[in-house]
Amino acid sequence: MSNFQFGAHALQASQVFFQTRLSFAFVNRKPVVPGHVLVSPRRVAPRFCDLTAEEVSDLFLTSQRVARVVEKEYNGTSLTVSVQDGPDAGQSVPHVHVHILPRKAGDFKRNDDIYTELEGHDKTPSTDVFRSIDDMAAESTRLEGLFIGDS
Repeated sequence: MSNFQFGAHALQASQVFFQTRLSFAFVNRKPVVPGHVLVSPRRVAPRFCDLTAEEVSDLFLTSQRVARVVEKEYNGTSLTVSVQDGPDAGQSVPHVHVHILPRKAGDFKRNDDIYTELEGHDKTPSTDVFRSIDDMAAESTRLEGLFIGDS
């Protein structure tokens, strides 16, 4: 795997579990629910409308492919698929990304509470609340294996 940039953040290759020519999927350093992953275009583009038509197509086809695998792997019954486009929409990293969250009945008291959690999940100033590189690498390796032979 090559180097991956997520906004100003250089990702460890071990965090990335799936990639195409234009997009990549990676595990989340602070997931809202188990299996909460991100899909992003390779090119750092701050806003959704900054993407080319080819990038949009690949981003959403990749998101769909990843979503199928993640929902099954985490025994989800539904998915929340979300794009926070710009800081006033809750985007904390100025690089387009799709949140994919496998959902189950009763995972939140009120179903829409997931959006409140999503808005603040990575804004805690202390880094000790984030997952370890080893933990993220283990999840990434497990997920990567689910795409072998997948077409």
